[in-house]
Amino acid sequence: MSKVKELLKKSGYSDKAIEYYIKKLNVGEIKDPSVCFGYTGPCGDTMEFYLKIESGLIKDAKFQAIGCAGSYASGSALVEMIKGKKVDEVRNISVEGIIDHLKSLPDQKVHCAVLAKRTLEKAIEKYSKNK
Repeated sequence: MSKVKELLKKSGYSDKAIEYYIKKLNVGEIKDPSVCFGYTGPCGDTMEFYLKIESGLIKDAKFQAIGCAGSYASGSALVEMIKGKKVDEVRNISVEGIIDHLKSLPDQKVHCAVLAKRTLEKAIEKYSKNK
């Protein structure tokens, strides 16, 4: 096991959260997104969501972050959870749902899941206003 994985495991990250962080799953930009929105949380981490929406369906999603492993894992998980879903459906995703998807997140990193959810909410809000 690599040192990074070992440290993250000892810190309380699940294997799934570690894999998402290491692989940088869903990290990137979408060319010509339907909406792009960035938000900086109280902890100083910043997340930006890119959504491609067609007929109310999230066809593709990516995110970028300036933050810790928790931010990357949470952003990756949330993108996995929203792809292929209707915009109205994803509004109901909870912070607990993101953590459940990851299997676990250290208690001190729950705010990262909050950051992901809040950034997505604001992106959808912007999309709804502009369409």
